[in-house]
Amino acid sequence: MRTLPLLLALFLAACGGTSRQAQEETITVTSSNFSDADPTDWTGRSPDRYPVHGVDLSRFQTQVDWTTARANGVNFAFIKATEGGDMVDPMFESHWRAAGRAGVKRGAYHFFYHCRPAAEQARWFIRHVPKVPGALPPVLDMEWTPTSPTCTIRRDGATIRDEARIFMEIVARHYGQRPIIYTTVDFYEDTELWRLGGAEFWLRSVAGHPGEVYGGKDWSFWQYTSTGVVPGIAGKVDINVFAGSKANWVRWLGARAL
Repeated sequence: MRTLPLLLALFLAACGGTSRQAQEETITVTSSNFSDADPTDWTGRSPDRYPVHGVDLSRFQTQVDWTTARANGVNFAFIKATEGGDMVDPMFESHWRAAGRAGVKRGAYHFFYHCRPAAEQARWFIRHVPKVPGALPPVLDMEWTPTSPTCTIRRDGATIRDEARIFMEIVARHYGQRPIIYTTVDFYEDTELWRLGGAEFWLRSVAGHPGEVYGGKDWSFWQYTSTGVVPGIAGKVDINVFAGSKANWVRWLGARAL
């Protein structure tokens, strides 16, 4: 696993010793009490070996008791906010407010639509996602959309990377934080997303450790299942882990939270 170089760079940008100590005293990591409706027989380092777990969710998770979820190991949540240039997730505002009240570290993500200009999509995201102190960095979700009723195009990797840069630069200027990129194995390989200099990744890998599946590339978050069962969340939900230890998590937040 090659997550340490990225984490080290983030740590160097973190707050000073006094601020970091204060954070460590106020940030509590709760152990996960999750299960999986369709578990994987992991080889190598399994997700339960990582101490900091969280979820990502959208309109499909309509019933969430965030206090219960937080107490059972939801330390962070990435919440779908927008898609393309004209769609807002109907559950975003509710999830955003309730997660914040429960003390869950929250971030918003944008699902990229390949048939709209990146700049237009960035402005749409900014219009609907508040700039809140302590929020996680924004996320750009990039993947192929073969089942989309309106846009199934597959542009070349260079174009995709250019569009990602445009979105990220506009969003970073507004929030003061460079977005994280979420992606899947096929999209990552087809578009050579690793060529995006300085990008921080949240990687999906439900059948193997991302260090193996993504060729040892750096990552900060790993989405390891879409069939997770979490107390407080009705139905199945995506579950993720952070790449480092509890202390790493505190330092990462110091460097990357808004």
